[in-house]
Amino acid sequence: MLTLEQVKAKSSKRLVGLHPVVLAAAVALIERSYARGVNIVITQGLRTIEEQDALYAQGRTKPGKIVTNAKGGTSYHNYGLAIDFALLLPDGKSVSWDLKRDGDSDKVADWTEVVQEAKALGFKWGGDFVSIKDAPHFQITFGLKISQLRAGQKPTETAMAIAKAKIDRLTEEVKEDMSKITELASIVAEQEERLVALEKRLNISGEETYAKDYEKAIQAAKDAGIITTSAEKSKIELNVITMLVNAGLANKALISFFKNFKSEVK
Repeated sequence: MLTLEQVKAKSSKRLVGLHPVVLAAAVALIERSYARGVNIVITQGLRTIEEQDALYAQGRTKPGKIVTNAKGGTSYHNYGLAIDFALLLPDGKSVSWDLKRDGDSDKVADWTEVVQEAKALGFKWGGDFVSIKDAPHFQITFGLKISQLRAGQKPTETAMAIAKAKIDRLTEEVKEDMSKITELASIVAEQEERLVALEKRLNISGEETYAKDYEKAIQAAKDAGIITTSAEKSKIELNVITMLVNAGLANKALISFFKNFKSEVK
């Protein structure tokens, strides 16, 4: 299982150049998706004008499928206000754009879970676009149109503060969730260690212990008065007897105790 830090590292290069508020939202999206059992990777962040023009040419003057109607300077990516994402598969290398995939088996598509988290953080989703649906796309515009951005207008302090406050609140929530997940993982690990220790003590690691030393165990069980004969004992019975001996429930001290107890009763 990938750790949160490993998942976040997959997106680090694509987060460079994003608007600080969008960057905070993108990191929070990775964290909140992870807390829901869905790993994602940011596949695109800031896109240069030249890169945008090349993407626009795809399916028009260059081979490929048309993926955008935005020329250079007309995409929110060009201003560090948008991101694209994909689902990160368990191997930590492959990605998926399957909108129906349910990798965490919670009966909710992973893609849907990410979109829910993104919208809660203040992102607008490309899947809601009217002209060309862009399912992997999220953007925070601060109420600015492309024409305003091209004219050099910047997000206002008020708009940024409102957006950041929402992100900060949800970031704190996911920190609490991750703390609970870490605590639960610690409890599970502790219980697993106890089970391993118990299996080792009782010699029930999955091997057929009766075949190794049951004769010695049978004799000890006879001495303790637990059984009188080993004839026609099944493998399960022989294993149980061996476990009792390994657990110290057929030792000399117990034999002495029962003998003394019988004498006192008489």
